[in-house]
Amino acid sequence: MGLSDDQVRYLVAQAADVRTRAHAPYSGFTVGAAVLADDGRVFTGANVEISSYSHTCCAERIAVFTAVSAGATRLVGCAVVTDTTPPSSPCGACRQVLSDFSHDMEMLLANVSGRVDRLPLAELLPRAFGPDEVLRKIRARHGHD
Repeated sequence: MGLSDDQVRYLVAQAADVRTRAHAPYSGFTVGAAVLADDGRVFTGANVEISSYSHTCCAERIAVFTAVSAGATRLVGCAVVTDTTPPSSPCGACRQVLSDFSHDMEMLLANVSGRVDRLPLAELLPRAFGPDEVLRKIRARHGHD
């Protein structure tokens, strides 16, 4: 895979650290995520549960939205840390969000016991729908195909 061992350790450590600040009073399921931008910056997020449960936001999306807010739109890696065995993977919504910023990013699914599974995002979201499909449709509609 593309990330160095040092990058893997750092991303997992950052995700584990931010996980301790997750707000999960209802489920108790705390998640931390860290994304690595192509310029080397790292952005983190922890899940935030809200009493109106459908408005809860996952750690992965918070990390991505923080990166985008800071101007980073090309992501190369993402670590997700949970306390499950095996480590949990991102939900479908998070997979889609991650894919919009790099379908070939490396995913690090880790748990608090030290297990780290490395795999490409494409394995979690094969044949992803993304920006290219939207742009093709827009171009075709305007006769630029």
